[in-house]
Amino acid sequence: AGMNGTATENFVCVIFNVSFMNCTWHVDSSSGDTQYFLYWKTSRKEDFSECQNYIKDVYGRHTGCRFQDVTIENKRAYFLLNVSRSGQNIHIFDYFVIEKLTPPLNVTVDCAKDSHGCEIRWQPPRTSHVKKHTCFKYEVSIENK
Repeated sequence: AGMNGTATENFVCVIFNVSFMNCTWHVDSSSGDTQYFLYWKTSRKEDFSECQNYIKDVYGRHTGCRFQDVTIENKRAYFLLNVSRSGQNIHIFDYFVIEKLTPPLNVTVDCAKDSHGCEIRWQPPRTSHVKKHTCFKYEVSIENK
């Protein structure tokens, strides 16, 4: 909620390649003179840090942020969106942090000549915050060539 013309929707953050995160949001089309500033932290104890690399629309409004060296140790992140038009802060409560996983590591295939089976091994992908490897489920697709 906020003043008319300051609304945002669809706030989402995507983590990729383990330590990079892009956060984006849609702004109200009538918010021409409004600017948005994103702050975040990963624990209640630390101070908020402002985005250093904003994504801008054709009007120069901030509609996202690119973060580097992201670590989310405790599966929590706190976001604050500051709106300059009214000087008020909008706390984002409904947001998503999605992680696009890297492929599994060290995939090996061992097919014995005297057997009709093969053994496929791999290590779990690197992630930004998942420590339990039992959280992963894998699907193997085998094609004859």
